[in-house]
Amino acid sequence: MDKNREDDLKMTEVPVSFWIDTADDTDYPALESDIEVDAVIVGGGITGLTTAYMLKKHGIKTAIIEANRIAKGVSAHTTAKITSQHSLKYYKMINAVGEERTKQYASANQAAIDMIERIVRENNIDCDFKKVPAYVYTQDESYIQKLEHETESALKMGLPAAYTDTLDLPFGISGAMRFDDQAYFHPRKYLLALASVIEGEACRIYENTRAVDIREGDTHTVITDSGRKIKAKYVVQATRYPFFDKPGLYFARVYPERTYLMGIRINGSFPDGMYINAEKPSRTMRFHAGKDAGLMLVGGDSHKTGHGDNLHNHYEIIRDFAKPIFDIYGIPYRWSAQDYTAMDEIPFAGHMTANRDRIFVATGFDKWGITNGTASAMLITDLIVKGESPWEEVYSPSRFTPGASAKNFIIENADVAIKLISGKLNMPLGNQAVEKGKAVITEVEGYKVGVYRDNNDKLHYVSTTCTHLGCELKWNSAELSWDCPCHGSRFTYEGDIIEGPAAESIKPLESGLGEDSSDQGP
Repeated sequence: MDKNREDDLKMTEVPVSFWIDTADDTDYPALESDIEVDAVIVGGGITGLTTAYMLKKHGIKTAIIEANRIAKGVSAHTTAKITSQHSLKYYKMINAVGEERTKQYASANQAAIDMIERIVRENNIDCDFKKVPAYVYTQDESYIQKLEHETESALKMGLPAAYTDTLDLPFGISGAMRFDDQAYFHPRKYLLALASVIEGEACRIYENTRAVDIREGDTHTVITDSGRKIKAKYVVQATRYPFFDKPGLYFARVYPERTYLMGIRINGSFPDGMYINAEKPSRTMRFHAGKDAGLMLVGGDSHKTGHGDNLHNHYEIIRDFAKPIFDIYGIPYRWSAQDYTAMDEIPFAGHMTANRDRIFVATGFDKWGITNGTASAMLITDLIVKGESPWEEVYSPSRFTPGASAKNFIIENADVAIKLISGKLNMPLGNQAVEKGKAVITEVEGYKVGVYRDNNDKLHYVSTTCTHLGCELKWNSAELSWDCPCHGSRFTYEGDIIEGPAAESIKPLESGLGEDSSDQGP
């Protein structure tokens, strides 16, 4: 291969999100004293910030707390498609839960598109918002009938669908479904602008403030990692996974997956629109025409969190998919995202349990979090303000859909049990050298620990037992993190939480390994 061509196809040394790199940082304060509000929202992503925006309009005093920085979680690692077209969703859903519930889901996601556009227009938000069609296509003749059924089902649900057998793509297709009047945007520019509209006397935003527990009562109390307390009538868990999960058994009802995305520079043009294939493995494509620069987004290759060995290979697979299609002259961005899917593949949004009508949850968006997160915010706001929502039945966390979820429930929870048990029974690897940029699980002074050697030759020792429910962690070579294969918690190589449901870090173990342990191999 030509040397210049090799340079064009080189990836960044560490993952970098385009959305984070091209938006301002935030500096909201941490919570430093006990407070009392009408509603506390845990999580500063699209669901949390949209809920706060709507509650503020109704005069409800609100506080948002975010464990890290707002809009830097899954909302900053998305494809940023604003669409009710969720691949092959509606035909399957009608057969699983019926037309009425499916119509609620379709209506909610269409309403979410309109809500985002309205918020952008009313607040003059400069976030690269653009209306474009969304397509599901196939190159496999056996999927044509599935796409035809999906188009018919979507039309029956009142969605703007149409079938076509041609697309202006740089490769041939067998058939496709089009949804008109969909959109994309820059999610962090949108959310940071939304935060600036929200923040004020009636709504405060606190960053670097992690919720660790809820004490239930006539007035609920959210406890933070610093011991500060927030009293509120309503608690909204707008995290991708509820940190207060055991009352609703969410650890057994949703499962985590990671998806990979690359931002590439290309010569030439790409047709307006957002594209995803119907068959496996999944591939998503869209061009982002931003104010600053254009970027081709290509992604897919999902897998369950904590599964697999050479996870960096997923980026290489995405790059190899893009190479023959596009004239690439740079790959400045690559990142991965984590999302949760409910066993019946329908999100949970609403009252956490039937007898907890003032604690709310929103999770299980199945990788379609921009519209589902916005719809969840609209639904929860309706429940708080009006006591009801036209979509509460389909999204209800208390629903029972055995036909739709039984297969996934058995597969996913059997897998959790295997990972939990096998992690405990695996023999330690014994003393061994650790290369720079690599990690191993070994035994040191009787502890089963993870050891990572950084590029400065320093070793970092952490416990490999997840602090959520005790599964054994696995090393993620693509993100340099320790990941839980059971419920998706992730930690840095220094032991800090990247994302929950874990509420406690995996403590670094250098202090128990001798003074010189950071400079030697185990």
